[in-house]
Amino acid sequence: MRARTVQVTPLRQNCVLLDDPATGKAVVVDPGGDVEDILAALGDAQVEAILLTHGHLDHAGGADELRDRLSERQGARVPLLGPDRRDQFLLEAIETQAAGFGLVGLKNAHPDRFLDDGEGLELLGRRIRVAHLPGHAPGHVVFLSPEDRLAIVGDTLFAGTVGRTDFPYGDPQALLDGIRTVLLTLPDDTTVLPGHGMPTTIGRERQSNPFLV
Repeated sequence: MRARTVQVTPLRQNCVLLDDPATGKAVVVDPGGDVEDILAALGDAQVEAILLTHGHLDHAGGADELRDRLSERQGARVPLLGPDRRDQFLLEAIETQAAGFGLVGLKNAHPDRFLDDGEGLELLGRRIRVAHLPGHAPGHVVFLSPEDRLAIVGDTLFAGTVGRTDFPYGDPQALLDGIRTVLLTLPDDTTVLPGHGMPTTIGRERQSNPFLV
């Protein structure tokens, strides 16, 4: 499985594209906007699902449009999955939040279903584990592929830092506890794809992240 990122919205959010060149199938994680750029990067890939880590506008603002465009192109509905239902209030406020930032084209997101902690998604010929990791947002989830030594973590863990918790619903202790119990239990050579910035590894963050050492 190959993992690529497309930076979207003025907030430069990392939309993650997972694909299998052998089968031509793909999965999209966190299409926050700039749907034309995402479609161009996908090419002719057949998308099995769109996944959301959490409900913030830069991660989910393009999700409904991308689902509609892909479903029309592929002739069958492409499911939009996640995050945990505790982020529904954020998904329903994307348009209001976007207006406050002066961003246009971002829409409220309506998942086909929410995801639960511990469930497994059968995608791209492997099992992708869903783990609830709140703190940055109450319904934040991360996607883990042990077979690929890959963690797609949204806005929980970054290279050298951790996600913001200065929102009314933020919880810094829950975020740090979740990173330690969910992410730092992964092998050191696990690649971490965060929602912004450059990739890192679990081992690097375990050893040098000032919030975790």
